[in-house]
Amino acid sequence: MGGNSNRGEVFDLLSNHRRRYAIHYCKREDGPVELGDLAEHVAAWELDKDVAELTSAERKRVYTSLQQTHLPTLEEAGMVEFDDRTIELTEDATELAVYLDVVPGDSIPWGVYYLGLAGVGSVVMTGLWLEIVPTETVPELGWATLVVALFAGSAVVHVLQNRRLRLGELERPP
Repeated sequence: MGGNSNRGEVFDLLSNHRRRYAIHYCKREDGPVELGDLAEHVAAWELDKDVAELTSAERKRVYTSLQQTHLPTLEEAGMVEFDDRTIELTEDATELAVYLDVVPGDSIPWGVYYLGLAGVGSVVMTGLWLEIVPTETVPELGWATLVVALFAGSAVVHVLQNRRLRLGELERPP
């Protein structure tokens, strides 16, 4: 990335699953990797199979795609050094902590969740200002504490989930 790469370029690079899987594998191996090994793992993750179950055609398709397209793209961006057979992450890529805000199909993105939480908090606070929220059972400070606790609890869950989804951390790439 050589100082001229910005965050947007990194996310563009990693928006392609083969490039993301390649970085993930290299981060996990923590050293130079052979193109054949990389292609096998990328193909296995892509097809949700074990490496041993791959056909030679499946291996070859991913191998060729990595060799001709994805690794040259990553090399041009300064993320890997690639010499036809061996791939190694550059120092920039090694230090890059990539968190992917992966949203499972049955949940909402964190940004939308926080926006909703802020909306609920605003309604509660407005209700307190207009004195329409009951303060006999729960005092004003209790309501404020509840809203802050909801944000704090949500932030803790968000941070833990992000740590889990960091490239190179899990067995399977996110």
